[in-house]
Amino acid sequence: MKKILTLLLFTVCGDIIQAQNKPAPAAPPPPSVEKTTSVSVSIPFDPDNQVVTQFTTTIKGQKVPFAATTGTMPVWDEDDKAIAGLFYTYYERTDVKDKAARPLVISFNGGPGSASVWMHIAYTGPHLLNIDDEGYPVQPYGIKENPYSILDVADIVFVNPVNTGYSRALIKEGVAAKFFGVNADIKYLASWIGTFVTRTNRWASPKYLIGESYGTTRVSGLALALQNNEWMYLNGVILVSPTDLGIERGVVSDAALNLPYFAATAWFHKMLPADLQQKDLTDMLPEVENFTINELLSAISRGGFLEEAKRKEIAAKMARYSGLSEKVILQNNLQVPTDFFWKELLRDKGFTVGRLDSRYRGIDRQDAGMRPDFNSELTSWLHSFTPAINIYLRNDLNYKTDLKYLMFGPVSPWDRTNDKTAENLRQAMAQNPYLHLMVQSGYYDGACDYFNAKYNLWQMDPSGRLKDRMSWKGYRSGHMMYLRKEDLQTANEDIRQFIKQSLPKPGQPAKH
Repeated sequence: MKKILTLLLFTVCGDIIQAQNKPAPAAPPPPSVEKTTSVSVSIPFDPDNQVVTQFTTTIKGQKVPFAATTGTMPVWDEDDKAIAGLFYTYYERTDVKDKAARPLVISFNGGPGSASVWMHIAYTGPHLLNIDDEGYPVQPYGIKENPYSILDVADIVFVNPVNTGYSRALIKEGVAAKFFGVNADIKYLASWIGTFVTRTNRWASPKYLIGESYGTTRVSGLALALQNNEWMYLNGVILVSPTDLGIERGVVSDAALNLPYFAATAWFHKMLPADLQQKDLTDMLPEVENFTINELLSAISRGGFLEEAKRKEIAAKMARYSGLSEKVILQNNLQVPTDFFWKELLRDKGFTVGRLDSRYRGIDRQDAGMRPDFNSELTSWLHSFTPAINIYLRNDLNYKTDLKYLMFGPVSPWDRTNDKTAENLRQAMAQNPYLHLMVQSGYYDGACDYFNAKYNLWQMDPSGRLKDRMSWKGYRSGHMMYLRKEDLQTANEDIRQFIKQSLPKPGQPAKH
């Protein structure tokens, strides 16, 4: 699917580190560890082992003591046989007396085939990797406290599906059928969550799912699977940079809906006309969104039978909003591919722009061509995340293993058939009046763009009867909006408020 983030290992260069001539920053202070239990090295792979470490951190000026449980827990098949061990990290606040009222957030990243590292040590967790305020790598690598973590209001478990992080299958035959597909993934993860909730005695707790990128496909399907197969009902689902969730776009909408993202990116790089450029981003975008819905969709629908004068009128407006020339828009029949946009926008300046975060610039071998040579942000992220998670798990959480931590693991081929995850989530919300939905998008995300995320909401709820329990939030960064410090603070606060507002009042029944 075009909008799903395909996590590939690209190389990166260009202006990734902006401050090469500045002195190296001091290493961040390590998290304050109070007491640590022992753990044995899990080679050969042990599908059921844990280590617990005690911490204290400060969130929003408040001291928060918590336990970090790191380890593996089995996936059971229909015959109650362990077929995999999933690696997880579970953060539980330790000064809470009423666990029944304490929310639990279950967190997944995407790919498919990506570890839970991204949101774990850069977004909602109690510790952050060492990056600058815009998200670029800095050395020395390390971990520091996250003063914006949601751990003050909810416990969090970060889950790694099979072949990500330290998670591994125990079977040799039928691995793909059991684990590598939209519905297979949902099925076994729902079962694993049931085991986790039982072991940790969290059945009474209000429960939330959060997923990023392909993780949004995953948690949208899990919302219904948990209800139908585990009889577990949620209070909320948070979609961070969502995919298309199985909602068919078609040629016309697939082409037209990209324009607001083009406009946001062009605004950031100062490529728009002066009257648009002088407006604030969120003041400018509604004009582009209205044009997209009210004019561009119908124009592209008419294809080659669109009157020539109208074609030129539409192309002129697209050029005004996208930073591209009217000529190249007409050459593309009003249907500008995203990879061409990433190559074309700054072509005359000698740069490409990033796919996952279009604030990043890259340098290609030659200016000619239809698409960039590489994604200009992903390797920058691997640069900072990979050392940090390996240091953190071994040194701070005391989880020692000789297994390779898989940032991206082998999960191909992935079965994408019968993806009805948007409908799964809609049905779960219809069945469960407690269930609320929040979507978080970065304006500069070209893989899972913000306007398509809005479109998801419109199409998911055609009756309009669920929209009071749906919300959308936008941020001035890309796919991982939380890498920018300002958005890290704002986005975590949005989650914090979403949790508080979606908790039912005492005695409030779940009914329409």
